[in-house]
Amino acid sequence: MPAMAESERLPVQSARAGDPDAWNTLFRRYQLPLYVYVFELVRHEQTSLDIVQETFIAAVRHIGTLRDDEKFGSWLFGIAHQKCLQRWRKRTEVLLDEIHDAPDTFEESPDDLLIRREEEAEFMNLLDQLPPPQRSVLLLHFIEDFPIDEIARITETPIGTVKSRLYYAKKSLRRLWEEKK
Repeated sequence: MPAMAESERLPVQSARAGDPDAWNTLFRRYQLPLYVYVFELVRHEQTSLDIVQETFIAAVRHIGTLRDDEKFGSWLFGIAHQKCLQRWRKRTEVLLDEIHDAPDTFEESPDDLLIRREEEAEFMNLLDQLPPPQRSVLLLHFIEDFPIDEIARITETPIGTVKSRLYYAKKSLRRLWEEKK
């Protein structure tokens, strides 16, 4: 996630001290980006909500282990990433569910909206064909806008591995897209 301006500093120190208002601020700031990331990995709404909840519970319990308050976002995404891995290990099949509906507030013709939704569905289906480690780094880098070094911390993998997964994820997506045509 991009660095925050001074005026947007998060109340991590207050949260560490147990301040409920600080936790509420952190929850509001990270709830949606965390949900989007988790949903794109597990592709199941209720499971995504459960993982986000488990992530915040774990964050409250383990905030004392956070060494650098500036890294709260990547630390939180790292917890969520580990929770997703735990789910994958428990399940023998990857969960697939309906692709979330795009908002209907766009001023497009029904035909344009239908075409865009079909393209989104096609892209998400291609994304689902990637192995979870590649899908994860792709989402963290391009959707959540984390730099490579933060992705390495989140996924607990070396920077070279993250770069390799990102390279092969893009290469695989490109190949899948061309095969589709």
